[in-house]
Amino acid sequence: MSKNGFYAFVHRMKYITRWGLMRNTSYENLKEHSFDVAVVAHGLALIGNRYYSKNYNADRIAMCALFHDANEAITGDMPTPVKYGNPEIMKAYKALESEAKKRILCMLPDELTDAYHDYMYIKDSEEKMIVKAADKISAYIKCLEEERAGNDDFATAKQTLKKAIDRFELEEVEHFMREFIPVYGMNVDEC
Repeated sequence: MSKNGFYAFVHRMKYITRWGLMRNTSYENLKEHSFDVAVVAHGLALIGNRYYSKNYNADRIAMCALFHDANEAITGDMPTPVKYGNPEIMKAYKALESEAKKRILCMLPDELTDAYHDYMYIKDSEEKMIVKAADKISAYIKCLEEERAGNDDFATAKQTLKKAIDRFELEEVEHFMREFIPVYGMNVDEC
């Protein structure tokens, strides 16, 4: 394994397709998803800071979001009903996920490993919560896009994700959902 392979390997995230169990009108790859999550996470952090007196490091949160699913370049995208289907599968998948992250980090020169380790293993609970919320919001947006394209296969996922998003009970998440999500139903001329 090359100590210089990290960037080339991460670039391959574009080959990992998400939503494998669902009929899609538009396929989403892991690289696209990671970008979307980073944009939303950065936005959530800025909203928290500017409107609700939070003290998030928005740039760091965006970087954590970019790499939040990097392990899936090795493991692939495990469908949520399978991943969380029972405690044993979830525990085994978490161990596999951690091993995949370690393997990816080994593709870096030693001088860079710590920085990327901190992005992949988020220690701060608030940062982790923002990235998780952004991940759910990104998936919710995918459901909205599929629904708008006439695909009702995402209806249950949409409901489940909305409930998960509501459980965060974060002002910045509520703000984003209230102010920005409705625009996703508009066409480009209406935005």
